[in-house]
Amino acid sequence: MPKNQKKKMVSLILGGGAGTRLYPLTQLRSKPAVPIGGKYRLIDIPISNCLNSGVKRMFVLTQFNSASLNRHIKNTFHFDSFGYGFVDILAAEQTRSSLEWYQGTADAVRQSVPHLKNHDFDYILVLSGDQLYQMDFEKLLDYHIEQAADLTLATIPVNAHDATGFGIMKVNKDGMIDSFVEKPSLDELDKWESPVAPEHSKAGKKYLASMGIYIFSRTALGNLFEQNEKAMDFGKEIIPSAINGDYTVASYAYQGYWTDIGTIRSFFEANLAFTDNVPEFNFFDGDNTVYTRARMLPPSKVFGTKFNKSVLAEGCIVHAKKVERTIVGIRSRIGKKSELKNVIMFGADFYQTIEEMEDSAPVPPIGVGKNCYIEDAILDKNCKIGDNVTIRGSVSLPDSEEEAYCIVNGIVVVKKHGVIPDGTVIGLPKEKKKK
Repeated sequence: MPKNQKKKMVSLILGGGAGTRLYPLTQLRSKPAVPIGGKYRLIDIPISNCLNSGVKRMFVLTQFNSASLNRHIKNTFHFDSFGYGFVDILAAEQTRSSLEWYQGTADAVRQSVPHLKNHDFDYILVLSGDQLYQMDFEKLLDYHIEQAADLTLATIPVNAHDATGFGIMKVNKDGMIDSFVEKPSLDELDKWESPVAPEHSKAGKKYLASMGIYIFSRTALGNLFEQNEKAMDFGKEIIPSAINGDYTVASYAYQGYWTDIGTIRSFFEANLAFTDNVPEFNFFDGDNTVYTRARMLPPSKVFGTKFNKSVLAEGCIVHAKKVERTIVGIRSRIGKKSELKNVIMFGADFYQTIEEMEDSAPVPPIGVGKNCYIEDAILDKNCKIGDNVTIRGSVSLPDSEEEAYCIVNGIVVVKKHGVIPDGTVIGLPKEKKKK
C-alpha cells in the first residue's frame, strides 16, 4: 500500500509573491519557476519531496508571472489513469465572496480551501515553492500524530543574522511551542534563544526558526480561519493565535540541509554548492529522486575544454577553453577560447540552426561567444553574449540595472533574452595573469 494512503493528507504548495528580491530572475517568471542545478526548477523540489514521501495529491497556488510555472507543471507531472495522484494548479481568482488576489500565505490557503471539499483528507501539508531541502514528510506526519498536535511546524536552528528574517519560537521539553515571534529585531533576540544540539550551539545557531513547512489537522485549520477571519499571514497571525489559544502546536526539529532561496546571493551560492565534491543537497541520492521534465535532449558535446568542479546538463555544445565551478544548463552553447568561473548558465529553451545564427548578425546567437571571460555571473535563459566579452562581478560593484543586465549583490545577472554585443566589458576587467 502506498505511503500515507491511510494517513490521508493533501499538500498545498505556495507559489510565492512577486519575488522582488530575486529580480531580475523573476522579471518574467515566478520564484518557483526559476531554474536551478542546470536542468531543474525550484518547484521540482517540494513536489519531489512529496512524491518521495508518498504524498501524491498536490495543489500549487499561483499568482504572479505564473505562465511558465503552469506550463512546466503541465508538461512534467503526469500520473497514470489508475492512480489517485495529481499536481493541480490553483490560480488566484476573483469570486463573488472575494475580489482580492492572495494577500498573504494564510489568505492564499483560505481562498483555496473550497477547492478541497471534494477530497478526503485529515491533514493539510503547507509548503513553500522556493526552498531547497530533502525531507520525508511521512516522518513529519507521524510526529504530528504522535504529539496529538493541531499544528506542527518544521523548525531548524539558525544564527542571529538569519534569525531576523524568520519566525522564531521557544520550545519546551515536550517539543511544544510556547511562544512565537515573526522576524524579531536584533535587539530582542537575547530572549529568544533555545536549547539546541551542541554542534549547532557551537556554530552560533541558538535560535529555532520556522521553515515555512506546516501540517494542520483539518478541523484545527478550519477553526483557526473562523476565529481569525481577517488574518492574512501564517507567521504574523495564525500561528501566534494557535499558540495563544486552545491549540496544541508542536515543533518538528529537522536535522538535514535546508536553505531559503530569498535573494540573488543566496540563489547564487546554493547553486554553486552543487559543484562541491559532496554537496549538502544531493541530486545523486537514489532514495530522494528530484523529478523534472523529461526533455529527450541529445548528450552534450565537449571540444578540448578543461572542466573543474562543474555541472554539465544535457544538450550542450561546449568549445570553451576552461569551465570552473560553473553550472552549465540545458542546450547551452559556449564558444572557443572562452572561460567561465563561478557562473550559473541557465541555457536555452530551443536550438538555433546554423542559418539562424548566421542571419541574426549583428545580434549574437544564443549562448556565449568566442574569447569571452565570465566570472561571478548568472546568465538567464536564451541570453546572447557576443565575442570578446568580459563579464566580471565583484562585491565592490554597486547595484545597478541596464536594459540587458543587472548587478545585484556583486553578481552580474544577464536578463532572459538579454543581448550583450561583441567587445562589451561589464563589471571589473579581467585580471592579468601574474608572470
